[in-house]
Amino acid sequence: MNDQATVGYDPMDMNNYKIEKLPKMQKSGFERLLQRLGGPLAVAVFALIYWVGDFSFLASIDPETLTGAAAKRFAELGEASFTRINYAMLAIFAASIILWISEAIPNYLTSLIVILAIVLTGVTTDKTAYAQLGHPVMWLNILSFVLASMLVKTQAAKRFALWFVLRFGRSASGVFFSFIVINVVLSAFISATTAKAAILLPIFMVVAAIYGATGGENRNNFGRNLVLQNLLQINLGANAFLTGSGATLLAGSLIAGAMGWGGFSYQDWFAAAFPMNMALILIGWFVGTKLIFPLRPEERRPQIEGGMERLREELHKLGKVKPEEYRAIAIFVAVLILWATDKQHGINQTAVAFMGAVVALMPKIGVVKWNDVDIPWHLLLFSAGAYTLGAGLDATGLPGTMVNAAFDSLGITAETPYWALYLLLTGTMLASALIFQSKTMQTLIFVPIAIGVAQRFGYPILSLAFPVAMLVGHVYVLPFNSKPAALLYTTNQYSWSDTFRFGITMMTIAWGMIILWGETVLRWLGYTEGLFF
Repeated sequence: MNDQATVGYDPMDMNNYKIEKLPKMQKSGFERLLQRLGGPLAVAVFALIYWVGDFSFLASIDPETLTGAAAKRFAELGEASFTRINYAMLAIFAASIILWISEAIPNYLTSLIVILAIVLTGVTTDKTAYAQLGHPVMWLNILSFVLASMLVKTQAAKRFALWFVLRFGRSASGVFFSFIVINVVLSAFISATTAKAAILLPIFMVVAAIYGATGGENRNNFGRNLVLQNLLQINLGANAFLTGSGATLLAGSLIAGAMGWGGFSYQDWFAAAFPMNMALILIGWFVGTKLIFPLRPEERRPQIEGGMERLREELHKLGKVKPEEYRAIAIFVAVLILWATDKQHGINQTAVAFMGAVVALMPKIGVVKWNDVDIPWHLLLFSAGAYTLGAGLDATGLPGTMVNAAFDSLGITAETPYWALYLLLTGTMLASALIFQSKTMQTLIFVPIAIGVAQRFGYPILSLAFPVAMLVGHVYVLPFNSKPAALLYTTNQYSWSDTFRFGITMMTIAWGMIILWGETVLRWLGYTEGLFF
């Protein structure tokens, strides 16, 4: 699709970049092998752990170390049965990770199997397992798709993006900074990173074509920078807001639950996370355009005569701003204001999204009907399975048990300094993004681990869990690390080596940034006492 010699192909036509017209990403030989082996391997690992395994750290759990749901479950079942469900949970956890990473079966199907396995093995009650489909974060995701559909149906997001690029993107640098602003603004409103990628992809692909990057043999550094930096901005823009993605809100909920109070506020997250992610986005622009993919002089100028006029034509086709666009914008602004002032009025983020969705769907007042709403239920089923896995981990206390066993075997004692724990947890969180396909899974695994470590060593929960939570969105290094990464790779504007070089550089810088943040900003805000001084 990216070959200009193709008869009838117009690189300036936005219709050519609709998701359904993009080629599917072909799996490599290793990925196909992994896919074939994933199913049998998952079954074998489950059987070995559940029926054959003999793990001393599971057989000698100290009930004094259990808290919350795990302590309650131990009291209900007794030591022998509680040990058995820990074996079951470890087996389900290991098998599900293999299936999710290998994609031996669709991810949503793995989630359904996880829910069924957790019920049949008695890890949690069926009521608890099935109730995860009604998790507040699940509702936020559903309602966010309703709100995002307003922007798509009314074309308010497309109008804003086109207008901004035309107004400020008169040079290569202007184009890059325009998309930074566009991504951050959309991140404040849309909690689905894939939805943001789908909205912006046709626009930045046409801009890339204007600057001579039509993919394939016609790749250039402008196109590499534009697409890879949009991928970075889509993910880090989401990290800047508590409601930026389901994973960030889930991280806040896990921390709030562990601390025993009602919610982790939008303002708390914003004060610490927004400036860090904005700094990383700007560093990404510098690293991409100045160091890894420096622009040649000819790439700094439009290559297609009158290219911007095509964008102007697209904007002109939208006509005058319609009443429903004004209503959609008003609803979004109201939702954002209520999110941003949650400490003052006490209404949680999901309830605010409910209010916005109800108004948006209201006859005569609203701007969308239910049939206009595009909800990817397969992704929601995947999330439900991930949350059920999290409920199982909570019910068994497995993360804390494994942390205790791992630290004991490594000789990590109470004398281990705080900075060493901070570096270990944040570094592991970032490194895990190289193999995981979901930041939700990362959140469910590593935020509870950070909470468990803080509790084990007597540190405030926020001092370790919050820095780990702030790193949930670094899923941009390889094409399989997230849905937006897979989608943007199909544009054929860059290679695996291109995305790895840029992504691993930014991930390394992000680790340095969270270390700096722990010594400065998080210290000033009262979350840490500093790392080294």
